[in-house]
Amino acid sequence: MEREYMEFDVVIVGAGPAGLSAACRLKQKAAEAGKEISVCVVEKGSEVGAHILSGAVFEPRALNELFPDWKELGAPLNTPVTRDDIYVLRSGETSTKVPDFFVPKTMHNEGNYIISLGNLCRWLAQQAENLGVEIYPGFAAQEALIDENGVVRGILTGDMGVDREGQPKEGMYTPGMELRGKYTLFAEGCRGHIGKQLIKQFNLDSDADAQHYGIGLKEIWEIDPAKHQPGLVVHTAGWPLDIMSNENTGGSFLYHLENNQVVVGLIVDLSYANTYLSPFDEFQRLKHHPVLKQYLEGGKRVSYGARAICKGGLNSLPKMVFKGGALIGCDLGTLNFAKIKGSHTAMKSGMLAADAVADSLFAGSEGADELKSYVDSFKASWLYEELFASRNFGPAMHKFGPIIGAGFNWMDQNIFGGKLPFTLHDTKPDYACLKLAKDCVKIDYPKPDGKLSFDKLSSVFISGTNHEEEQPCHLKLTDPSIPLSRNLPLYDEPAQRYCPAGVYEVITQEDGEKRFQINAQNCVHCKTCDIKDPAQNITWVTPEAVSYTHLTLPTNREV
Repeated sequence: MEREYMEFDVVIVGAGPAGLSAACRLKQKAAEAGKEISVCVVEKGSEVGAHILSGAVFEPRALNELFPDWKELGAPLNTPVTRDDIYVLRSGETSTKVPDFFVPKTMHNEGNYIISLGNLCRWLAQQAENLGVEIYPGFAAQEALIDENGVVRGILTGDMGVDREGQPKEGMYTPGMELRGKYTLFAEGCRGHIGKQLIKQFNLDSDADAQHYGIGLKEIWEIDPAKHQPGLVVHTAGWPLDIMSNENTGGSFLYHLENNQVVVGLIVDLSYANTYLSPFDEFQRLKHHPVLKQYLEGGKRVSYGARAICKGGLNSLPKMVFKGGALIGCDLGTLNFAKIKGSHTAMKSGMLAADAVADSLFAGSEGADELKSYVDSFKASWLYEELFASRNFGPAMHKFGPIIGAGFNWMDQNIFGGKLPFTLHDTKPDYACLKLAKDCVKIDYPKPDGKLSFDKLSSVFISGTNHEEEQPCHLKLTDPSIPLSRNLPLYDEPAQRYCPAGVYEVITQEDGEKRFQINAQNCVHCKTCDIKDPAQNITWVTPEAVSYTHLTLPTNREV
């Protein structure tokens, strides 16, 4: 099939912090050199920022470098952090506040801001367009274009107007376009599906530990103004997850933004062992704890979403480059788990890659080479220094559990400054940590009350993700028989519980036979199924087209 194509110097996949920072930096470098670099950014959301889980504590270090005058330019950093409250939840009713002295340095947030990351991305996109970047929202990258020499030459966008069977719809079918670039930067976010393919195809992770993930479930609430404390950061560890054990761990957060809004969420480590654990239901019952309930009670839930989080850190970074391109941001896995922050690290990785690309283009490169200068500059940067200092954080939590792991990390960060003369490793993939159903205790989750806790379907309804039912399923089973033949008898089919949107169901039919059903239109794109399935039988790919308003905070314009 003949497809239309467009050619650019650089194609960037994903308009998040990494992709937009790379785009801006490329244009800045071109302007400084008095040369031209054509840059195209594709974004699968209907608008920039639409597929960002808004509500984050943001460290402005990279932004200070990219736009030193960001305050004058109106960057939406409006709520400085005023206080950090950290609690260990011992039960559903009790808690202990951790004194500041015993909090690892990485968890202190002086000088940071509580922001809508979606709004920041929209602002970055505006700066990029002002610099001459072409941004195309509503275009999902389907696959990388790789030539016969193994050089990445751009991407192919997905076909539009295709029915459930993959056949073109009459009068609606539009084939995808080739977007060709001398260099292609992949900034798809955590577990990006093309990034995943490239890692496998080019064996980029051969020298890395297994990547580790959490699932972050998040809601935005409008709360009683009397309870609102702009700039307050609350973190918890422990209940409803394990406190001493290392098998089912995670922690929560509650951030007070402006306009009487808070963002509340739970991160569950996807290394959890109990097959009956449901991250969604853990989050719902968490909100009834007095530490969180005191702020939420009487408020209104505005939005819901969930997303996988890369937390393997430095030990899990794959090779960053291949012929014709590079991985940046969470496609690479640069989040600093010790800080629970990944936006500033994503931005810096994008800026470093952009510098390398610009220098290569200025030297006359046509893009068939590996960007070794990106790797070299990364190893000489504060980004590497920061990730190196935090390299033991995740493995310590996995090995020792929340309490002992936290003690180890306090010593590592506060006493040794992240420079202990050894490195802990965690090489067991998250999916392999799941225990058999016969070895697990079932969890009796309370019914939602409709005030603080809710069911999955009403949550999906306010997630802002809208798929057409009549399009191909973007959740692919390598072997359709495995859910019922293997996962059901061994693990009581955990996809029924780890999915935070009720996508996967085991249906008992009238004749008593069971059927595995995929409600793909419910998907909120957390990618947990791609990660946690014990048979590694599910592959998440971008859908044909999705309308997103995903967890974006109200702005002064219509979204």
